[in-house]
Amino acid sequence: MYSVPFGKGRLEFDLPRGFRGHVVESKTLPPIADVPAEVRRYLKDPVASPPLRELAGPGDKVCIVFTDITRASPDYLLVPPVLEELEAAGVRREDITLLCGVGMHRPSTHEEKIAKLGADVVRNYRVIDHEPQNPDALVDLGKTPSGIPLTVNRIAYEADLLIATGIVEPHQYAGYSGGRKTLAVGAAGEEMIAYSHGPHIVDHPGTRLGKIEGNPFHEAVTEAARRAGLRFIVNVVIDDNKQVVAVRAGAPEAAFMELVAIARSIFEVPIPQQYDVAVAGIGFPKDANLYQASRAASYLFFAPTQVVRDGGYIILPAGCEEGPGEGVGEQRFFETMRNAASPQQILDDARKYGYKPGEQRAFVMAKVLEKNKVIVVGSKDPEMIRQAKMIPTATMDEAFAIIQADLGPECDVLVVPHALLTLPIVQP
Repeated sequence: MYSVPFGKGRLEFDLPRGFRGHVVESKTLPPIADVPAEVRRYLKDPVASPPLRELAGPGDKVCIVFTDITRASPDYLLVPPVLEELEAAGVRREDITLLCGVGMHRPSTHEEKIAKLGADVVRNYRVIDHEPQNPDALVDLGKTPSGIPLTVNRIAYEADLLIATGIVEPHQYAGYSGGRKTLAVGAAGEEMIAYSHGPHIVDHPGTRLGKIEGNPFHEAVTEAARRAGLRFIVNVVIDDNKQVVAVRAGAPEAAFMELVAIARSIFEVPIPQQYDVAVAGIGFPKDANLYQASRAASYLFFAPTQVVRDGGYIILPAGCEEGPGEGVGEQRFFETMRNAASPQQILDDARKYGYKPGEQRAFVMAKVLEKNKVIVVGSKDPEMIRQAKMIPTATMDEAFAIIQADLGPECDVLVVPHALLTLPIVQP
Protein backbone atom coordinates (compact mmCIF):
# COMPACT_ATOMS: atom_id res chain seq x y z
CA MET A 1 0.00 0.00 0.00
CA TYR A 2 1.30 3.44 -0.97
CA SER A 3 0.18 6.84 0.27
CA VAL A 4 0.52 10.43 -0.94
CA PRO A 5 -1.02 13.73 0.25
CA PHE A 6 -4.37 14.70 -1.26
CA GLY A 7 -5.86 18.00 -0.14
CA LYS A 8 -5.59 18.05 3.64
CA GLY A 9 -5.77 14.25 3.83
CA ARG A 10 -4.09 11.23 2.23
CA LEU A 11 -4.71 9.10 -0.84
CA GLU A 12 -3.84 5.41 -0.48
CA PHE A 13 -3.39 3.05 -3.42
CA ASP A 14 -1.87 -0.24 -4.54
CA LEU A 15 0.17 -0.81 -7.68
CA PRO A 16 -1.06 -3.33 -10.25
CA ARG A 17 0.57 -6.73 -10.36
CA GLY A 18 3.77 -6.46 -12.38
CA PHE A 19 4.39 -2.82 -11.44
CA ARG A 20 7.54 -2.35 -9.33
CA GLY A 21 7.34 0.53 -6.86
CA HIS A 22 10.12 2.67 -5.39
CA VAL A 23 9.36 5.38 -2.83
CA VAL A 24 11.68 8.35 -2.57
CA GLU A 25 11.42 11.01 0.12
CA SER A 26 13.61 13.83 1.28
CA LYS A 27 15.76 13.42 4.35
CA THR A 28 14.88 14.82 7.77
CA LEU A 29 16.38 17.10 10.36
CA PRO A 30 15.10 17.66 13.90
CA PRO A 31 12.35 20.33 13.81
CA ILE A 32 12.97 23.57 15.64
CA ALA A 33 10.84 23.54 18.78
CA ASP A 34 10.53 27.33 19.17
CA VAL A 35 10.79 29.03 15.78
CA PRO A 36 10.19 32.62 16.99
CA ALA A 37 12.97 32.19 19.56
CA GLU A 38 15.32 30.99 16.81
CA VAL A 39 14.32 33.95 14.65
CA ARG A 40 15.04 36.34 17.54
CA ARG A 41 18.46 34.74 17.97
CA TYR A 42 19.37 35.38 14.34
CA LEU A 43 17.95 38.91 14.38
CA LYS A 44 20.41 39.68 17.17
CA ASP A 45 23.28 37.72 15.61
CA PRO A 46 22.55 37.63 11.85
CA VAL A 47 24.60 36.20 9.02
CA ALA A 48 27.06 38.73 7.56
CA SER A 49 25.04 41.71 8.80
CA PRO A 50 24.74 44.01 11.80
CA PRO A 51 21.84 43.14 14.11
CA LEU A 52 18.49 44.19 12.73
CA ARG A 53 18.04 46.66 15.59
CA GLU A 54 21.12 48.54 14.35
CA LEU A 55 19.82 48.82 10.78
CA ALA A 56 16.76 50.90 11.64
CA GLY A 57 16.00 53.96 13.73
CA PRO A 58 13.30 56.51 14.58
CA GLY A 59 11.76 58.09 11.50
CA ASP A 60 12.83 55.30 9.13
CA LYS A 61 10.35 53.90 6.65
CA VAL A 62 10.46 50.10 6.68
CA CYS A 63 8.95 47.66 4.18
CA ILE A 64 8.68 43.93 4.88
CA VAL A 65 7.85 41.84 1.80
CA PHE A 66 6.23 38.54 2.75
CA THR A 67 5.03 35.55 0.76
CA ASP A 68 1.45 35.02 -0.38
CA ILE A 69 -0.81 32.08 0.45
CA THR A 70 0.67 29.91 -2.34
CA ARG A 71 3.90 29.64 -0.36
CA ALA A 72 4.26 27.61 2.82
CA SER A 73 6.58 30.12 4.49
CA PRO A 74 5.36 30.44 8.12
CA ASP A 75 5.41 34.24 8.11
CA TYR A 76 3.23 34.37 11.22
CA LEU A 77 6.28 32.97 13.07
CA LEU A 78 8.86 35.15 11.30
CA VAL A 79 7.30 38.59 11.09
CA PRO A 80 6.33 39.29 14.76
CA PRO A 81 9.94 38.97 16.02
CA VAL A 82 11.03 41.33 13.24
CA LEU A 83 8.41 43.85 14.32
CA GLU A 84 9.59 43.54 17.93
CA GLU A 85 13.14 44.44 16.89
CA LEU A 86 11.96 47.37 14.78
CA GLU A 87 9.92 48.70 17.70
CA ALA A 88 12.94 48.35 19.98
CA ALA A 89 14.92 50.36 17.41
CA GLY A 90 12.38 53.17 17.67
CA VAL A 91 10.56 52.62 14.37
CA ARG A 92 6.92 53.72 14.57
CA ARG A 93 4.17 51.32 13.54
CA GLU A 94 2.80 53.81 11.07
CA ASP A 95 6.18 53.82 9.30
CA ILE A 96 6.07 50.05 8.64
CA THR A 97 4.41 48.52 5.58
CA LEU A 98 3.91 44.79 5.17
CA LEU A 99 3.76 44.06 1.44
CA CYS A 100 2.33 40.76 0.21
CA GLY A 101 4.47 39.59 -2.71
CA VAL A 102 1.71 38.18 -4.89
CA GLY A 103 3.67 38.39 -8.16
CA MET A 104 1.08 37.74 -10.87
CA HIS A 105 -1.18 35.73 -8.55
CA ARG A 106 -4.54 37.10 -7.47
CA PRO A 107 -4.67 39.61 -4.59
CA SER A 108 -4.76 38.03 -1.15
CA THR A 109 -7.95 38.06 0.89
CA HIS A 110 -8.24 39.54 4.38
CA GLU A 111 -8.50 36.01 5.76
CA GLU A 112 -5.34 34.96 3.92
CA LYS A 113 -3.45 37.94 5.29
CA ILE A 114 -4.46 36.87 8.80
CA ALA A 115 -3.40 33.29 8.06
CA LYS A 116 -0.01 34.51 6.85
CA LEU A 117 0.71 37.13 9.52
CA GLY A 118 -1.67 36.64 12.45
CA ALA A 119 -4.65 38.74 13.42
CA ASP A 120 -2.67 41.11 15.68
CA VAL A 121 -0.25 42.08 12.92
CA VAL A 122 -3.03 42.64 10.37
CA ARG A 123 -5.00 44.71 12.88
CA ASN A 124 -2.09 46.91 13.98
CA TYR A 125 -0.01 47.42 10.85
CA ARG A 126 -0.48 48.52 7.26
CA VAL A 127 -0.76 45.30 5.19
CA ILE A 128 -1.19 45.64 1.42
CA ASP A 129 -0.88 43.61 -1.77
CA HIS A 130 1.62 44.29 -4.51
CA GLU A 131 0.11 45.55 -7.79
CA PRO A 132 2.18 44.21 -10.68
CA GLN A 133 0.02 45.79 -13.39
CA ASN A 134 -0.16 49.29 -11.87
CA PRO A 135 2.65 51.42 -13.37
CA ASP A 136 2.20 54.05 -10.64
CA ALA A 137 3.07 51.39 -8.03
CA LEU A 138 6.36 50.45 -9.74
CA VAL A 139 9.90 51.77 -10.12
CA ASP A 140 12.02 51.08 -13.21
CA LEU A 141 15.40 49.61 -12.21
CA GLY A 142 16.87 49.41 -15.72
CA LYS A 143 18.00 46.20 -17.39
CA THR A 144 20.45 43.44 -16.57
CA PRO A 145 23.46 43.00 -18.89
CA SER A 146 21.50 40.20 -20.59
CA GLY A 147 18.57 42.54 -21.26
CA ILE A 148 16.06 41.56 -18.56
CA PRO A 149 13.96 44.62 -17.57
CA LEU A 150 13.90 45.08 -13.80
CA THR A 151 11.06 46.68 -11.86
CA VAL A 152 10.02 46.68 -8.22
CA ASN A 153 7.23 47.94 -6.01
CA ARG A 154 7.62 51.66 -5.29
CA ILE A 155 6.96 51.38 -1.54
CA ALA A 156 9.64 48.71 -1.25
CA TYR A 157 12.13 50.75 -3.26
CA GLU A 158 11.54 53.98 -1.33
CA ALA A 159 11.82 52.34 2.11
CA ASP A 160 14.83 53.20 4.25
CA LEU A 161 15.04 49.54 5.24
CA LEU A 162 13.81 46.74 2.98
CA ILE A 163 13.32 43.26 4.45
CA ALA A 164 11.98 40.03 2.92
CA THR A 165 10.81 36.72 4.32
CA GLY A 166 10.81 33.45 2.43
CA ILE A 167 11.21 29.70 2.25
CA VAL A 168 14.21 27.99 0.68
CA GLU A 169 13.12 24.95 -1.35
CA PRO A 170 13.70 23.53 -4.85
CA HIS A 171 12.31 25.87 -7.48
CA GLN A 172 11.53 25.41 -11.17
CA TYR A 173 13.32 28.55 -12.36
CA ALA A 174 15.45 29.89 -9.52
CA GLY A 175 17.08 26.56 -8.64
CA TYR A 176 16.14 27.28 -5.04
CA SER A 177 13.46 29.75 -3.99
CA GLY A 178 13.68 32.17 -1.09
CA GLY A 179 16.39 34.72 -0.51
CA ARG A 180 15.81 37.59 -2.90
CA LYS A 181 12.96 36.01 -4.88
CA THR A 182 10.12 37.10 -2.54
CA LEU A 183 10.99 40.68 -3.40
CA ALA A 184 12.44 40.36 -6.90
CA VAL A 185 9.52 38.38 -8.32
CA GLY A 186 6.75 38.74 -5.73
CA ALA A 187 7.04 42.55 -5.85
CA ALA A 188 8.07 42.95 -9.49
CA GLY A 189 6.16 44.43 -12.41
CA GLU A 190 4.46 42.38 -15.10
CA GLU A 191 7.14 43.12 -17.72
CA MET A 192 9.95 41.77 -15.56
CA ILE A 193 7.97 38.68 -14.56
CA ALA A 194 7.14 38.05 -18.22
CA TYR A 195 10.73 38.40 -19.41
CA SER A 196 12.34 36.43 -16.58
CA HIS A 197 9.83 33.60 -17.11
CA GLY A 198 10.14 33.82 -20.91
CA PRO A 199 11.01 31.02 -23.33
CA HIS A 200 14.64 32.10 -23.69
CA ILE A 201 15.02 31.69 -19.89
CA VAL A 202 13.00 28.47 -19.56
CA ASP A 203 14.79 26.90 -22.55
CA HIS A 204 18.20 27.81 -21.11
CA PRO A 205 20.10 24.71 -19.89
CA GLY A 206 21.02 26.53 -16.67
CA THR A 207 17.36 26.93 -15.66
CA ARG A 208 16.97 23.72 -13.71
CA LEU A 209 15.78 22.69 -10.28
CA GLY A 210 18.55 22.83 -7.70
CA LYS A 211 20.90 24.81 -9.97
CA ILE A 212 22.05 28.29 -8.93
CA GLU A 213 25.40 28.76 -10.62
CA GLY A 214 24.98 29.68 -14.28
CA ASN A 215 21.22 30.05 -13.83
CA PRO A 216 20.01 33.17 -15.70
CA PHE A 217 16.81 33.41 -13.66
CA HIS A 218 18.74 33.37 -10.39
CA GLU A 219 21.13 35.99 -11.75
CA ALA A 220 18.20 38.25 -12.66
CA VAL A 221 16.50 38.11 -9.25
CA THR A 222 19.85 38.69 -7.54
CA GLU A 223 20.46 41.84 -9.59
CA ALA A 224 16.88 43.07 -9.13
CA ALA A 225 17.10 42.73 -5.35
CA ARG A 226 20.47 44.49 -5.28
CA ARG A 227 19.16 47.46 -7.25
CA ALA A 228 15.97 47.60 -5.18
CA GLY A 229 18.03 47.84 -2.00
CA LEU A 230 17.11 44.61 -0.21
CA ARG A 231 19.25 44.61 2.94
CA PHE A 232 17.94 41.87 5.19
CA ILE A 233 16.10 38.55 4.87
CA VAL A 234 14.48 36.11 7.30
CA ASN A 235 14.18 32.70 5.65
CA VAL A 236 13.47 29.12 6.66
CA VAL A 237 13.74 25.56 5.41
CA ILE A 238 10.78 23.28 6.11
CA ASP A 239 10.55 19.51 5.80
CA ASP A 240 7.94 17.20 4.26
CA ASN A 241 5.78 17.60 7.36
CA LYS A 242 5.87 21.41 7.03
CA GLN A 243 7.98 21.73 10.16
CA VAL A 244 10.73 24.35 10.28
CA VAL A 245 14.13 22.68 10.42
CA ALA A 246 16.40 25.69 9.80
CA VAL A 247 16.26 29.47 10.21
CA ARG A 248 18.64 32.14 9.02
CA ALA A 249 18.46 35.93 8.99
CA GLY A 250 20.88 38.50 7.73
CA ALA A 251 22.49 39.68 4.50
CA PRO A 252 20.46 38.36 1.55
CA GLU A 253 23.26 36.49 -0.26
CA ALA A 254 25.05 34.99 2.74
CA ALA A 255 21.95 33.95 4.70
CA PHE A 256 20.35 32.45 1.58
CA MET A 257 23.42 30.38 0.67
CA GLU A 258 23.64 28.91 4.18
CA LEU A 259 20.04 27.73 3.85
CA VAL A 260 20.62 26.41 0.33
CA ALA A 261 23.36 24.16 1.69
CA ILE A 262 20.95 22.81 4.31
CA ALA A 263 18.13 22.45 1.77
CA ARG A 264 20.33 20.51 -0.62
CA SER A 265 21.29 18.08 2.12
CA ILE A 266 17.59 17.40 2.73
CA PHE A 267 15.81 17.60 -0.62
CA GLU A 268 18.29 16.20 -3.13
CA VAL A 269 17.93 12.41 -3.10
CA PRO A 270 19.65 9.94 -5.45
CA ILE A 271 17.62 7.49 -7.57
CA PRO A 272 19.16 4.67 -9.62
CA GLN A 273 17.41 5.21 -12.98
CA GLN A 274 14.70 6.92 -14.96
CA TYR A 275 11.22 5.48 -14.44
CA ASP A 276 8.27 4.53 -16.60
CA VAL A 277 5.82 6.22 -14.22
CA ALA A 278 6.04 8.73 -11.38
CA VAL A 279 3.31 9.44 -8.84
CA ALA A 280 3.86 13.03 -7.69
CA GLY A 281 2.23 13.83 -4.35
CA ILE A 282 1.27 17.47 -3.80
CA GLY A 283 -1.23 18.17 -1.01
CA PHE A 284 -2.76 21.40 0.31
CA PRO A 285 -2.51 24.26 -0.63
CA LYS A 286 -0.67 23.54 -3.90
CA ASP A 287 -3.23 21.03 -5.19
CA ALA A 288 -6.12 23.51 -4.87
CA ASN A 289 -5.71 24.66 -8.48
CA LEU A 290 -4.21 23.22 -11.64
CA TYR A 291 -1.66 26.02 -12.09
CA GLN A 292 0.03 25.17 -8.81
CA ALA A 293 -0.57 21.40 -8.91
CA SER A 294 1.06 21.11 -12.33
CA ARG A 295 4.33 22.24 -10.76
CA ALA A 296 4.79 18.71 -9.40
CA ALA A 297 4.99 17.33 -12.93
CA SER A 298 7.39 19.99 -14.13
CA TYR A 299 9.59 19.60 -11.05
CA LEU A 300 10.18 15.96 -11.90
CA PHE A 301 10.70 16.82 -15.55
CA PHE A 302 13.12 19.69 -14.91
CA ALA A 303 15.23 17.80 -12.39
CA PRO A 304 18.92 17.73 -13.38
CA THR A 305 18.04 14.54 -15.28
CA GLN A 306 14.45 13.98 -16.42
CA VAL A 307 12.96 11.56 -13.85
CA VAL A 308 10.41 9.86 -16.16
CA ARG A 309 11.67 8.45 -19.44
CA ASP A 310 10.35 9.74 -22.74
CA GLY A 311 6.91 8.24 -23.37
CA GLY A 312 6.25 7.62 -19.68
CA TYR A 313 3.55 8.96 -17.39
CA ILE A 314 3.37 11.40 -14.47
CA ILE A 315 0.37 11.03 -12.14
CA LEU A 316 -0.81 14.08 -10.19
CA PRO A 317 -3.38 13.41 -7.42
CA ALA A 318 -5.07 16.82 -7.15
CA GLY A 319 -8.66 17.91 -6.49
CA CYS A 320 -8.14 21.36 -8.10
CA GLU A 321 -11.14 22.79 -6.22
CA GLU A 322 -10.28 26.28 -7.50
CA GLY A 323 -10.16 25.10 -11.11
CA PRO A 324 -7.12 26.40 -13.00
CA GLY A 325 -6.69 29.18 -10.41
CA GLU A 326 -8.28 32.58 -9.93
CA GLY A 327 -5.40 34.97 -10.62
CA VAL A 328 -4.52 36.66 -13.90
CA GLY A 329 -1.53 34.40 -14.41
CA GLU A 330 -3.50 31.25 -13.65
CA GLN A 331 -6.24 32.21 -16.09
CA ARG A 332 -3.71 32.97 -18.82
CA PHE A 333 -2.11 29.57 -18.27
CA PHE A 334 -5.39 27.76 -18.74
CA GLU A 335 -6.51 29.78 -21.72
CA THR A 336 -3.22 29.04 -23.49
CA MET A 337 -3.49 25.32 -22.73
CA ARG A 338 -7.14 25.19 -23.80
CA ASN A 339 -6.88 27.24 -26.98
CA ALA A 340 -3.82 25.54 -28.48
CA ALA A 341 -4.28 22.65 -30.87
CA SER A 342 -1.37 20.79 -29.28
CA PRO A 343 1.54 21.20 -26.85
CA GLN A 344 3.82 21.65 -29.85
CA GLN A 345 1.81 24.67 -30.96
CA ILE A 346 2.28 26.22 -27.51
CA LEU A 347 6.04 25.76 -27.80
CA ASP A 348 6.24 27.06 -31.36
CA ASP A 349 4.09 30.13 -30.68
CA ALA A 350 5.94 31.00 -27.46
CA ARG A 351 9.35 30.77 -29.10
CA LYS A 352 8.15 32.92 -31.97
CA TYR A 353 5.99 35.52 -30.20
CA GLY A 354 6.87 35.24 -26.48
CA TYR A 355 4.16 35.19 -23.81
CA LYS A 356 2.65 37.07 -20.90
CA PRO A 357 3.18 36.24 -17.20
CA GLY A 358 1.21 33.14 -16.32
CA GLU A 359 1.51 31.74 -19.82
CA GLN A 360 5.00 30.52 -18.93
CA ARG A 361 3.37 27.67 -17.00
CA ALA A 362 1.68 26.60 -20.22
CA PHE A 363 5.05 26.69 -21.97
CA VAL A 364 6.63 24.63 -19.20
CA MET A 365 3.79 22.10 -19.22
CA ALA A 366 3.99 21.88 -23.02
CA LYS A 367 7.66 20.92 -22.65
CA VAL A 368 6.60 18.22 -20.16
CA LEU A 369 3.76 16.98 -22.39
CA GLU A 370 6.10 16.85 -25.38
CA LYS A 371 7.89 13.95 -23.62
CA ASN A 372 5.48 12.58 -20.97
CA LYS A 373 1.73 12.10 -20.54
CA VAL A 374 0.22 13.63 -17.40
CA ILE A 375 -2.76 12.10 -15.57
CA VAL A 376 -4.63 14.17 -12.97
CA VAL A 377 -6.46 11.97 -10.45
CA GLY A 378 -9.49 13.19 -8.49
CA SER A 379 -10.05 16.59 -10.11
CA LYS A 380 -13.42 18.18 -9.42
CA ASP A 381 -13.58 19.27 -13.09
CA PRO A 382 -12.40 16.51 -15.48
CA GLU A 383 -13.29 18.57 -18.54
CA MET A 384 -10.89 21.32 -17.42
CA ILE A 385 -8.12 18.72 -17.24
CA ARG A 386 -8.91 17.52 -20.78
CA GLN A 387 -8.90 21.08 -22.08
CA ALA A 388 -5.46 21.52 -20.51
CA LYS A 389 -4.14 18.62 -22.62
CA MET A 390 -3.91 16.26 -19.63
CA ILE A 391 -5.81 13.07 -18.79
CA PRO A 392 -8.43 13.11 -16.00
CA THR A 393 -9.27 10.00 -13.97
CA ALA A 394 -11.42 9.57 -10.90
CA THR A 395 -9.17 6.98 -9.23
CA MET A 396 -5.61 5.72 -9.18
CA ASP A 397 -6.80 2.33 -10.45
CA GLU A 398 -8.24 4.01 -13.53
CA ALA A 399 -4.94 5.83 -14.09
CA PHE A 400 -2.94 2.61 -13.85
CA ALA A 401 -5.31 0.88 -16.26
CA ILE A 402 -4.58 3.56 -18.87
CA ILE A 403 -0.86 3.11 -18.32
CA GLN A 404 -1.06 -0.69 -18.56
CA ALA A 405 -2.92 -0.44 -21.83
CA ASP A 406 -0.17 1.83 -23.21
CA LEU A 407 3.08 0.59 -21.66
CA GLY A 408 2.26 -3.03 -20.91
CA PRO A 409 1.93 -5.14 -17.74
CA GLU A 410 5.35 -4.37 -16.24
CA CYS A 411 6.47 -0.88 -15.26
CA ASP A 412 8.89 0.74 -12.84
CA VAL A 413 7.04 3.32 -10.72
CA LEU A 414 8.61 6.08 -8.64
CA VAL A 415 6.34 7.30 -5.84
CA VAL A 416 7.30 10.78 -4.62
CA PRO A 417 4.95 11.63 -1.73
CA HIS A 418 6.17 15.24 -1.57
CA ALA A 419 7.14 16.06 -5.14
CA LEU A 420 7.58 19.80 -4.53
CA LEU A 421 10.00 19.14 -1.67
CA THR A 422 11.96 16.26 -3.12
CA LEU A 423 14.52 16.54 -5.90
CA PRO A 424 15.34 13.06 -7.27
CA ILE A 425 18.82 12.99 -8.84
CA VAL A 426 19.41 10.14 -11.32
CA GLN A 427 22.70 8.47 -10.32
CA PRO A 428 22.94 5.11 -12.11
